[in-house]
Amino acid sequence: MYAVIKTGGQQFRVKQGETLKVEKLDIEIGKSITFDDILMVADGDKIQIGAPTVTKASVEAKIISQGKGKKVHILKFRRRKHSMKQQGHRQLFTEIEIIKINA
Repeated sequence: MYAVIKTGGQQFRVKQGETLKVEKLDIEIGKSITFDDILMVADGDKIQIGAPTVTKASVEAKIISQGKGKKVHILKFRRRKHSMKQQGHRQLFTEIEIIKINA
């Protein structure tokens, strides 16, 4: 059984017991969260596709950790001007574990 959830402007295909990194959520570590934006649920041959979401479906997950991703370096270089701008960015994420899929 798997489901497609929408969180942080992205879509994820999840299964029970799976861990994944999503856009940062403001929830404490160890707490649980319920995702209600379920786009699709599949259980063997039985498939439910939402328009736009599947009603009465939810996914329960537990917050494992919060963190920062790898550093991305941005370099803007202006030729012949002896000028450049250097910048870095580390995206914040939340690691979650899928506990249960309710369909």
